[in-house]
Amino acid sequence: MNARTGPLSDVRVLDLTQALAGPYCTMLLADLGADVIKIEPPAGDMSRSMGPLPVDREGCDYGGYFASVNRNKRSVVLDIKSDAGRDAFFKLAKTADAVVENAKTGVMDRAGISYERLREINPALVYAAIRGFGDPRTGASPYANWPAFDIVAQSMGGLVAVTGPQGGGGYKAGPGVGDIYPGTLAALGVVSAIHAARRTGQGQFLDVAMYDAILALCEMVVYSYSGGGIVREPTGNGTAVLCPFDIFPTCDGAVAIAAPGENHWNILCDAIGRPELVTDDRTRNVNRRVANAEFVRGILSEWTKVHSTREIVNAIGGKVPVGPVNSAKDIFEDPHPRARGMLVEVEQPGDNPPIVLAGCPIKLTGTPSGIYARAPRLGEHTDQVLADAGITIARKEQS
Repeated sequence: MNARTGPLSDVRVLDLTQALAGPYCTMLLADLGADVIKIEPPAGDMSRSMGPLPVDREGCDYGGYFASVNRNKRSVVLDIKSDAGRDAFFKLAKTADAVVENAKTGVMDRAGISYERLREINPALVYAAIRGFGDPRTGASPYANWPAFDIVAQSMGGLVAVTGPQGGGGYKAGPGVGDIYPGTLAALGVVSAIHAARRTGQGQFLDVAMYDAILALCEMVVYSYSGGGIVREPTGNGTAVLCPFDIFPTCDGAVAIAAPGENHWNILCDAIGRPELVTDDRTRNVNRRVANAEFVRGILSEWTKVHSTREIVNAIGGKVPVGPVNSAKDIFEDPHPRARGMLVEVEQPGDNPPIVLAGCPIKLTGTPSGIYARAPRLGEHTDQVLADAGITIARKEQS
């Protein structure tokens, strides 16, 4: 494990999370230098068995999913349902700045490690929870006890209703936005609460509901309905308020072109050989282009579909906002992600080749973030972490 260089190198987090939302939160904190100790049950995080799986399964007890969002962490196996495991957790909590969990409402309370109990042990501790519909401590919800997954949060928070082809019933976003965005907000909440605790000496409970996070992401849905009675619907690959601001077909793929402003529109008209559109009554300003969006899209599609994606990017790149619709293969071949440290090769345990992970997008010049350690094997650091904390516990009592 390389040195933790990020700005949170003086922060310790006890990570009780599983799956995606919680581990993504603590991954961000770890990428920024925090010492994240992943407390796992004897069976391990449920995502360890999710693929793509490595060739050497004996030498590596996790797949790509776990590897991606649990890098930079240390794994400790503790059965917190047992007295010995719970007591060990309490001792670790004395040295921690924060605890993060994403269990259903009441699970940790029933396990005897509620925020209230931990606050007695460490008054400065920050306790963060990520749940489908929040925790009663911060606001009652009629759905508080409902289970939730990414697709449920995307649907209830408004994202599905505005995504997909025009006239359709809505599409979920491809990535797990319903997990990843709440996790991201929770990481910000943890850092903010630790900042306050170091100033006041008092920790606090915080939570992020997956439903709430997606609702905040879809802020346009809220103000449109409140301010104008508008129920936003799917707009396909464009938007109802800007034009052109769309995905256009090319002869070998697709390309994004955004030229809502007059300067970019004028340049684009010259590039496609239609300078008269600058003064055409249907397209002379953004409001007219929005009103005649189908005409504008038709004109541009006629140009894009007879050219390759590369030809279009070469023609207007750097002049008009444009970008190819990249597949994973395209991203790996693009010089930008590697130049920016966004494709990071990470060694894996056992007789397995390295895996490439998405890097940390938060770039700092003085205290750089980064991937400094692969994801841990189950319980890999149990002895080390417990010994450092002066905790003696029989192996059979840990699991």
